Amino acid sequence: MIDKIEIIIGGGNGGDGLVSFRHEKYIPFGGPDGGDGGVGGNVIIIVSPNINDLTLLKPGRKIVAQHGRQGGRWRRRGKKGEDSTILVPLGTMIFTKTESQKETLIADLTTAGQKVLVAKGGRGGLGNVHFATAGNQAPEIASKGELGEEVEVILELKLITDICIIGHPNSGKSALLSAISQARPRIADYPFTTRQPILGVIQGDRRDFIIAEIPGLVEGAHVGKGLGNVFLHHVERTRLIVYLLDGASPTIIGDLTQLTEEVSLYKTDLSRKPKIVAVNKVDLPQVQVRLPEIGRSLSELEVPIFYISAVGGQGILEFTRKAIEIVEWASQNEERVLQPQIAVFRPRPKL
Repeated sequence: MIDKIEIIIGGGNGGDGLVSFRHEKYIPFGGPDGGDGGVGGNVIIIVSPNINDLTLLKPGRKIVAQHGRQGGRWRRRGKKGEDSTILVPLGTMIFTKTESQKETLIADLTTAGQKVLVAKGGRGGLGNVHFATAGNQAPEIASKGELGEEVEVILELKLITDICIIGHPNSGKSALLSAISQARPRIADYPFTTRQPILGVIQGDRRDFIIAEIPGLVEGAHVGKGLGNVFLHHVERTRLIVYLLDGASPTIIGDLTQLTEEVSLYKTDLSRKPKIVAVNKVDLPQVQVRLPEIGRSLSELEVPIFYISAVGGQGILEFTRKAIEIVEWASQNEERVLQPQIAVFRPRPKL
């Protein structure tokens, strides 16, 4: 998954105005009739529900809209340059760099079909018909079209999900995702089979619920160990965090503490999100004999706790129902936080 990329975007140049004079029968010295140049095309970013990441865009790529055409005779305006559109997934944030290299947010795309004009095309030049005066009725001058705006933008994707599954490698995240959704992630008995977030859909009665599996976290992920915490920014917009624990681990409480600490070290606000703790692999005999002990060690947690088997199916239905219930509650009661003021975006023309 590519979830952050820098590209250069440029609006099309405006077409030049034309120097032209009428040539009509019996009028040897016709007046000026040069038309104006066409406006350059714009570059527009559009949210597409059919795209999951930024893979289609290449780092450092330059996307330029079509230039406007030169004006024509008989005062005809040149053809407008066609706009260029860039399709991005839901949850894409658009940043631009200031001269001090500071990243400034210009748009947060959270609605399917949302459009943002990022680089405007240049205006067309004026034909010589505009330069006629009483003292100069046959001007041989026309103006050049303006350059289109050009800007280097950073596109960053933060998934918008209802549920995120977080756990250590080999805790059964992929198996759980497969058990409760239509996703079919890769499942194997060795760590880090999931190397990027995987999305699934839980079909509900009134709407579908988006669930994501985040690659396994290990102690020290916040300093780059394992796969690091590079994917934790996708958790920022979820409504429910599921901490999945390996029931066969001898250190259940320690595992949970490590997970919550890594999440908090990434961003403190994430600790305030609704959460569920799920103990997986309860179908294994060695886990079954430890269930009373595990239950006592987790009894002081003030969050819902479920004992499940992602492979065998035990407890999956009850777990899924509770997860959906919490998501619906969070959807109805989440604070209507105002969006940050979007910067006035006026990139410089191309040089």
